[in-house]
Amino acid sequence: MRVLGLHGSPRKYGSSFKGLMLALKAAEKYGASTEWISLYDLDIKPCLGCVSEDIKACKYPCIIKDDMIKVYEAVRKADAVIFATPVYWYSPSGVMKNVIDRLTVFENMIHIEGRSWLDGKVAGFIATGNDSGAMFAIAQLMTIMNSMGMIIPPWSMAYTNEMSEPLENRAFVTDALNVGRTVVMMIRALRGEKVDKWYDPELYNWYEKELKEWLVTLVKEEESKAEKPWKSSTS
Repeated sequence: MRVLGLHGSPRKYGSSFKGLMLALKAAEKYGASTEWISLYDLDIKPCLGCVSEDIKACKYPCIIKDDMIKVYEAVRKADAVIFATPVYWYSPSGVMKNVIDRLTVFENMIHIEGRSWLDGKVAGFIATGNDSGAMFAIAQLMTIMNSMGMIIPPWSMAYTNEMSEPLENRAFVTDALNVGRTVVMMIRALRGEKVDKWYDPELYNWYEKELKEWLVTLVKEEESKAEKPWKSSTS
């Protein structure tokens, strides 16, 4: 089982990063191999909307030659994709929206080969912000990805819209861990395995005992390496 994380924030030490790391570690706990991509490290150009000119003009490979090819390759190999984004005006971040739009070449293969290349892949969602809008962002992502053929399992979302530290928010931590768990459970269910329960509240205890110190250290390391142009003085 392969679980891919797509991180749509410029901060590898922020709330969406923390949520994604929790989800991926939980996915590993339940038997998946994981990888994640920092979308802000890539050059991903906006969609040109070829499908508006000709329904069959939008197909893989995309005519735009940029770093989206790395995302395409990773998504094709994955059994599940977890989308983690900050909330920018009730929506995912711009780079995440570019990725979603560009994934149309997979969805539109239904008009080329009779099947969306996202058909049957599992999706999970994490959205974080300091104000309202997280549920709007998740609802947008869920609707789009389901329309592209992806499967949305139970308990497949985690969000926070508070100013406080998300790792001190038990509900957010538990939900993020369960995003990783539930996508793996859905992969297993699709393979014919029985799922006794989808959500496990006891994952929080595992986090406190085995993950918290590791994650706090990782976040500090990433923050120490990060460039912070918004803190530059102009005076």
